[in-house]
Amino acid sequence: MSVNYEMIRNDKQINAYIEKANANLGILGYTDHSKVHTMLVSKRAAMILNTIGATEKETELVQIAGFMHDIGNAINRKSHAEYGALLADSILKDMDISLEDRITIVSAIANHDESSGLAVDRVSAALIIADKTDVRRNRVRTKDKAAFDIHDRVNCAVTDNKLSISKEEKIIKLELTVDEEICTMYEYFDIFLQRMLMSKRAAEFLGYKFSLIVNHNKIL
Repeated sequence: MSVNYEMIRNDKQINAYIEKANANLGILGYTDHSKVHTMLVSKRAAMILNTIGATEKETELVQIAGFMHDIGNAINRKSHAEYGALLADSILKDMDISLEDRITIVSAIANHDESSGLAVDRVSAALIIADKTDVRRNRVRTKDKAAFDIHDRVNCAVTDNKLSISKEEKIIKLELTVDEEICTMYEYFDIFLQRMLMSKRAAEFLGYKFSLIVNHNKIL
């Protein structure tokens, strides 16, 4: 595979789609989906596959999928995973990448959203977990707390986020510190329960358990 993550990360066309996608979501009132998010997802997904002993190729593919996974938001938020997969297929088709690798990336992108996706291989499973566990205070765009919606409050309330993997215990663990004066636990789970359950299923696909710890209390 001649195409690598660094080439994708620096590609002007892909970056333009990410910028437009993030701008669109900003207008619609969504949290940050900029390169900060896509690069963090790429890094976490690669860490997951590296830790469980995946191949170098799988790790490279998940970094590419992670960086490109939200470009479909440039078209529309609804079905953005499917739109993103089609866009990615069109972009990657013009690059020096094998058909097999291109399909793996496209499939992972298409399956990353909790409304319709699921883990179908190790690349998609790692992408799901990395994306769904990116909840943090600096994803909130607006600084006026009076204007916060529930998504803003939930993200703003997370003061610490740590994702770790125990290869010996076969556990992928997300530890969150949540300021309950900003967001109640009911609000947190109203937004994130489906995403955490999707992460749990993705971890199981990898042969691991998924553990969620919130304020030192085991939730999942």
